Amino acid sequence: MLRVMLIVQKLLQENKHSSKRDIYYTYPSVFLDQSVVDQAINDICILMQCSRHNLNVVSAGNGLIMGWIRFSEGERIFDCISSPNTAHPVPVHVEEVQDIISLAQYILVVEKESVFQRLANDQFCNANHCIVITGRGYPDIPTRRFLRLLVENLCLPAYCLVDCDPYGFDILTTYRFGSMQMAYDTKHLRVPEIQWLGAFPSDSERYFVPNQCLLPLTAEDKRKVEAMLLRCYLEREVPQWRLELQLILQRGVKFEIEALSVHALSFLSESYIPSKIEGKLIM
Repeated sequence: MLRVMLIVQKLLQENKHSSKRDIYYTYPSVFLDQSVVDQAINDICILMQCSRHNLNVVSAGNGLIMGWIRFSEGERIFDCISSPNTAHPVPVHVEEVQDIISLAQYILVVEKESVFQRLANDQFCNANHCIVITGRGYPDIPTRRFLRLLVENLCLPAYCLVDCDPYGFDILTTYRFGSMQMAYDTKHLRVPEIQWLGAFPSDSERYFVPNQCLLPLTAEDKRKVEAMLLRCYLEREVPQWRLELQLILQRGVKFEIEALSVHALSFLSESYIPSKIEGKLIM
């Protein structure tokens, strides 16, 4: 950890930024494995009671954003409003984001890039004045920090659309409650206001998802659900979510968001998402 602390000290003194991967390759023969650097960074954050970005250690951005928003990151301007259905990268240096202007009515977070692209192709943001964000799977730190920044600054409702499976549910809880790995920095990363838009287990019946689109839970899926059911915060803060998670286990099946589009390619954009929000069919 001392070696990593010396590298971090140099970054701060020189006002430079580095990724964890860059730090590893500074002394690969000393660190031996990337996990050594990862753990050291976490330990330093806990010791110093700070966030990773305070150490000038940044993550390579993986998230995407589109919709009715304009903002700047340092000298770079992100003008999503001029082309609401065009994807832009989520900013990495979230602490430098300023001049946020938005005409959106809500923020929609989608689990996967494929769904994000489907919405873009359907010109979703033209028909719905909103901001759409994806972390492309499990969200990285910049995506989570940026989402929190937007919710705090714009005071907009935020909805999350994930696959109806254990991993989709885990991604949903990562946005709302944070992750165990980054528990020391939860207050800067969690978005407690986010609501679950879908997909719910009951959606397969409500929206007539064919049986061939319902996949059996694997043994690993079942173990993951059982482990998540032990999380005390679910029962305390979102008991309805926990009931839905139990329902996934009881039914023994899962399905992807795309299964809802089996009857029409643009079903998500034109029917599912708007009807969910307008009818308040969210949790």
